Amino acid sequence: MKNTALTNVHVALGAKMVPFAGYNMPVQYSGINAEHETVRKAVGVFDVSHMGEFILKGEHALDLIQKVTSNDASKLFDGKVQYSCLPNEQGGIVDDLLVYRIDEKTYMLVVNASNIEKDWNWISKYNDFGVEMKDISDRTSLLAVQGPKAVDALQSLTDVELSGMEYYTFKKGTFAGIDNVLISATGYTGAGGFELYFDNANAEHIWKEIFKAGEPYGIKPIGLGARDTLRLEMGFCLYGNDIDDTTSPLEAGLGWVTKFTKEFVNSDSLQDQKQKGVERKLVGFEMIDRGIPRHDYEITDADENVIGKVTSGTQSPSLQKAIGMGYVKTDFAKEGTEVFIKIRDNKVKAKVVKPPFK
Repeated sequence: MKNTALTNVHVALGAKMVPFAGYNMPVQYSGINAEHETVRKAVGVFDVSHMGEFILKGEHALDLIQKVTSNDASKLFDGKVQYSCLPNEQGGIVDDLLVYRIDEKTYMLVVNASNIEKDWNWISKYNDFGVEMKDISDRTSLLAVQGPKAVDALQSLTDVELSGMEYYTFKKGTFAGIDNVLISATGYTGAGGFELYFDNANAEHIWKEIFKAGEPYGIKPIGLGARDTLRLEMGFCLYGNDIDDTTSPLEAGLGWVTKFTKEFVNSDSLQDQKQKGVERKLVGFEMIDRGIPRHDYEITDADENVIGKVTSGTQSPSLQKAIGMGYVKTDFAKEGTEVFIKIRDNKVKAKVVKPPFK
């Protein structure tokens, strides 16, 4: 198991540690529900240093990114971030990722922890452009400081004007006395906030300074358990659950990051799929009857014909009801459609709703 630069800090704080994507990670500290509410109402800090970061540099860095990603990276400008997918050759998704344009010839790609090696090999396979590629994952720490009080909690630590930063933009600056910290107005919670990228050597110092500055705002450490419930309330896809090598971005509702104004890996067959329409769609649903949906539970119609399966599900801490996401046949994907989740051989009623869940 790999450790992050902050593993000892989490253990000292009494975090429950679990193996996740090859890393020893904190799943919870005080409890998932309490941590979830902290992020929704105040501010919390996630150590997500297990994520992967690649630097792509050179005259043709953009050409390589345009080839391997589904979104149109030519729309990026310095300091702009873009959500995108790496399509595979069979119509599925190698990974979803963030693309950061640092300058005209330099980009940073942020990929999922479990896919670092797979993504590196996939992008390398298409690098006929002479682009210099550097994997900086093992030396880079990443903290997500999320919640409505994130600006107030962090502003005293940097000269960068945080409240003026637009969603999906970033700046490099001094943070907690450390130079060259990348401050990104992004996150995976829907609660607002920032993600901070910096060298491992500065991790403990930055962690301590954030907690000192955030103390008046009720700042707390947050584990991966609450990260999952927060993202699910927003309807954000989790790779390995809601999207994978077998799911098309169009089936997954990611048509908005699939731009046919350019050619990319498998773009012809995805465009064909768009014209013909998909046979199944990823939908959100909320439970009407009592029961919590879990990954891989069957979704059926009223006559118990299987029409799909659950990809993510939980009892929503904010909404006090059970919610989930799953693929269903397109005929059942309309908002308001009644479906049933098979829970321990029982047919439990649910209805299709459009995320974010309310």
